[in-house]
Amino acid sequence: MRLLSKLTCWHSTQRWKRRVLENRVVASLVVASEVRSLAGRSATAAKEIKTLIDDSVDSVNKGSTLVNESGQTLEEIVKGVQELSEIVAAIAAASQQQAAGIQEVNNAIAGMDEATQQNAAMVEEASAAAQSIGEQATKLSQEASFFNIVAGSPGASGLSAPSPPVAEVLISPGHSDSGGSAQDGWEEF
Repeated sequence: MRLLSKLTCWHSTQRWKRRVLENRVVASLVVASEVRSLAGRSATAAKEIKTLIDDSVDSVNKGSTLVNESGQTLEEIVKGVQELSEIVAAIAAASQQQAAGIQEVNNAIAGMDEATQQNAAMVEEASAAAQSIGEQATKLSQEASFFNIVAGSPGASGLSAPSPPVAEVLISPGHSDSGGSAQDGWEEF
């Protein structure tokens, strides 16, 4: 019995060991299955991460390209602004030159206006002088009407006689010689 009891004990120990071993194998299989599943998920996650990293690298490269293009665009804008400021400076210089030219034209017009006014004054003076000369000529003609040249005298025709003309002076009827001087009716110039 002892043997039987030993054998029973051994047998139950073996069963227990087998169960423990079976449990361990099942647990190992479950763990292996979980490890395989985790490895698959890790591989999938690694692929996704690689894809995300590649996308990020592409995005960074595109961003870098855009930054370079933006830099070039900003350089072109700066050049355009510089060219525009040069054009504005040229326009300002041309405006100053035009203003100086306009001032010269204004000065010339003012000079012409002054000369025109002087000419007008001189024309008025010449007109007054002409009128005065006309009046004096009329008076002289009236005064000369007192003198008559006798026809047939040697000075009557200036073409026939080479000698200087001699005129006989006759006092017109209405003019008396008495009491007055020879210069009555004459004005001094």
